[in-house]
Amino acid sequence: MRLAGEKAGKKILRFRVMNIEELREYCLSLKDATEDMPFEDEYLMFRVFNKWFAVVPLNDPELNICVKCNPVKAVELREQYNCVYPAWHFNKKYWNNIILNEDMDDETVKYWIRHSVEEVVKKLPKKTQSEYWGSK
Repeated sequence: MRLAGEKAGKKILRFRVMNIEELREYCLSLKDATEDMPFEDEYLMFRVFNKWFAVVPLNDPELNICVKCNPVKAVELREQYNCVYPAWHFNKKYWNNIILNEDMDDETVKYWIRHSVEEVVKKLPKKTQSEYWGSK
């Protein structure tokens, strides 16, 4: 479902994307994903092997998610989508913030969440990577 919208005087297409419950359910459906709230009730963190792959700020006016990206793809995403910008309080070379319900559809948001998991896992020790991916 697309909804018309404006941002900074520029027309954008808006997609009806996941709500917080659907977003949480998707993140937890990923292999070995866990959640916690280490900063009281301000942020919902999703992890694999105790490493963050997604952060959802719960007190922001718009539902959004911070995800880790390949540095080149992080910049490309910001250029392609109005709803993507460098993540606040994170290394902006790697982390993007995606505002949901704007110009990125569900499947694309899910793709970037999975990409974030891949980016986190590839920084783990080789043995742990093998355990995660199920290879030798």
